[in-house]
Amino acid sequence: MSLQKDIERYFEAKELSSKEKSKALGAFKEMVKLLNKGKVRAAEKTSGSWKTNTWVKKGILLGFRLGKIKDMSVFKQLYFFDKHTLPLKPMSNKDGVRIVPGGSSIRTGAYVGSGVICMPPMYINIGAYVDDNSLIDSHALVGSCAQLGKKIHLSAAAQIGGVLEPINSVPVIIEDEVMIGGNSGIYEGTIVQKRAVIGAGCIITGSTPVYDAVKGKIYRKTKDEPLVIPENAVVVAGSRPLKTAYGIENDLSVYTPVIIKYRDERTDAATALEESLR
Repeated sequence: MSLQKDIERYFEAKELSSKEKSKALGAFKEMVKLLNKGKVRAAEKTSGSWKTNTWVKKGILLGFRLGKIKDMSVFKQLYFFDKHTLPLKPMSNKDGVRIVPGGSSIRTGAYVGSGVICMPPMYINIGAYVDDNSLIDSHALVGSCAQLGKKIHLSAAAQIGGVLEPINSVPVIIEDEVMIGGNSGIYEGTIVQKRAVIGAGCIITGSTPVYDAVKGKIYRKTKDEPLVIPENAVVVAGSRPLKTAYGIENDLSVYTPVIIKYRDERTDAATALEESLR
């Protein structure tokens, strides 16, 4: 598509003339419109696997580069200064999104589906995709380019990391009907597959091995593949002994996420979203 070619050309250019900057800004704004509508995404699932649309990431970085600091303050009491290319997402009641008063923000270039609930104060960054009927709870973060599916519960203070660089890295992916517990964090391009449950306080990064106590496996990020949490897995914060001489001598252990079971009827009942909230 011509927009993709334009974005990539302007991104790769070391210097831009005033005329070229104007055209680059126009291309960026067109990409943002498509991101807001969900017509383009930073990553998408094709043929069963997730693929990064690197040109979208380049476009977002181009927007940062082209932006100039602007006074975005609300009245004279709330001071905000940010790049003029990255204002709040234009929204209306017709979008079907419930944003509860209290200090939440959604940056332009993020897609937020119908029926999504935003509890204050939460934040959704540019390039993110939050699909229908998900709940973003208080103090939760959806980082740059993170992709969230339908009916996700992102609990209070949960952090979904943003991945803009390296350009070709898959962003954090949370598939449909995943439950993310409070004070947890998913980072570095981790993929959490459908209907998994991440217990409160779990921290999962690309360098974190995840031990499957049910199947006797260890899941790790590799050079070519991100860390993947299997479908229906229930992950809790655990520990494993530090087997160095000093670790054994002092009875030390290190943190690790552990899959203790796979979803069953009891799990479904405990994690069911309350439809009346909608």
